[in-house]
Amino acid sequence: MWPCRSRAEPDRFIGEESSAAGVKCELTDSPTWIIDPIDGTCNFVHSFPMVAVSIGFAVRKELELGVIYHCSDGTLYTARRGHGAFCNGARLQVSRQKDVSKALILTEIGAKRDPATLDIFLGNMRKMLSAPTHGVRIIGSSTLALCHIASGAAEAYYQYGLHCWDIAAAAVIIREAGGCVIDTSGGALDLMSRRVVAAGTREIADYIVKQLQPINYGRDDSDPDGLA
Repeated sequence: MWPCRSRAEPDRFIGEESSAAGVKCELTDSPTWIIDPIDGTCNFVHSFPMVAVSIGFAVRKELELGVIYHCSDGTLYTARRGHGAFCNGARLQVSRQKDVSKALILTEIGAKRDPATLDIFLGNMRKMLSAPTHGVRIIGSSTLALCHIASGAAEAYYQYGLHCWDIAAAAVIIREAGGCVIDTSGGALDLMSRRVVAAGTREIADYIVKQLQPINYGRDDSDPDGLA
């Protein structure tokens, strides 16, 4: 049994499918499983092999556990708060790179494709490319992109428009691998805010925060405007 929970507290669930069916997305103090059964839905439809299952667990709004399974190659990422992060049993360590010119940055496009939103998205990417960073990549799965931060394969990730089930498990894994996960404003992560910056070092995270122009997607716990 988790030491931080009571036997009397019933478990709650937040998931992409239940939210799509109209169930209110709300994080309370109750033990809560935050689940995305298929992250990378578009990839899955096209047989593009970046598809994952993501399971996060929070108690009293504190993220405690993360499990992400890469369906195409059988890679399993796991972490528990205070106990480290692992990939198929091998301990994970983020990149300690602080020089943004040597950093590989990951992002995703988001669900909004109207001209104004695309202008901001492309402007943000232009700033990353002209920093100059070493490179920018989009792989179509937020959870797997975040796992690449935890493993040290890339230095940072930013996105507007993801959901709580895209970030919950990965946030635990990155933090336990030694990285940071914050809001795009530079403050603490708000799981319901639909925005995130994650990085191996705070220096690179802070640099990215200063470059970004915000994109408003609303909040998961209010009136989200569509599933990413």
